[in-house]
Amino acid sequence: MPPRLDPRFPPLRATPVALSGPLSSLSLDTLLVIGAYLALAGAYLVVVPLALYWWMHKRWTLMGKIERTAIYGLVFLFFPGLILFAPFLNLRMAGQGEA
Repeated sequence: MPPRLDPRFPPLRATPVALSGPLSSLSLDTLLVIGAYLALAGAYLVVVPLALYWWMHKRWTLMGKIERTAIYGLVFLFFPGLILFAPFLNLRMAGQGEA
């Protein structure tokens, strides 16, 4: 037997989203899937690689064996995003001045 609905709380109904342009023919479910894919792609290609670059830059000379191994694993996992930012970042160590 299905549960009885409380008459004080009417059931929720999805309100149609008014979109214009090429997105107007897509359903809300399709737009949510596209948004989820874009969010995951942005995290994979932008957010995590930049955080990984920042972490490596701050901790490179202080890392222990386990942390360095974990960082190498993350570099392998997020290599496509790291390659995207490699031409624009300079993470070389600061020199010791005039030699």
